[in-house]
Amino acid sequence: MLFVCAKNGGKSQMAAALMRQIADDAVEVHSAGTAPGSALNALSAASVAEVGASMEGERPKPIDPALLRAVDRVVVIGDEAVVERAPGMAGTIETWTIDEPSTRGIEGKERMRLIRDQLAEKVRRLASQLVVPSKA
Repeated sequence: MLFVCAKNGGKSQMAAALMRQIADDAVEVHSAGTAPGSALNALSAASVAEVGASMEGERPKPIDPALLRAVDRVVVIGDEAVVERAPGMAGTIETWTIDEPSTRGIEGKERMRLIRDQLAEKVRRLASQLVVPSKA
C-alpha cells in the first residue's frame, strides 16, 4: 500500500499513519510525494496523534520506482499529485478527492482535524477491503 500526495509532508503521511494504526501489521504501508517537501507538517502529525496514530520516524520522500511497481495499491490523495502507471506495475492506482477546508476559510488545527477525519473514514473503508478477519 502506497499513499501519495505532492509534498509527502501532510495528507499522504496522515493516511499512512492512520492505516498503520487501523490495519496494524496486516498491511505494509508506505507514503511518498511527487515533489517532496523538506519536513513533515507539524499540524498533520499532531492531528493524527490526537487519535492515537503516529507519523514518528517518517520524513518526506520521493516515489521509489521499485516500490511503485511492487505495491498492490496506490492511493493518490488530492488533485495536486498525479501518478502514472509504471511499466511492470502490479497494483492499481486510485485517487481520493479530499474536501479542502481552507477554501472555506478554515485553517490551523480545525483544518487538520477535518482532513484527518475524512482520511480516517476512507482508510477504514479501504482497510476493511484489504484485511480479512482471522477465523477464531
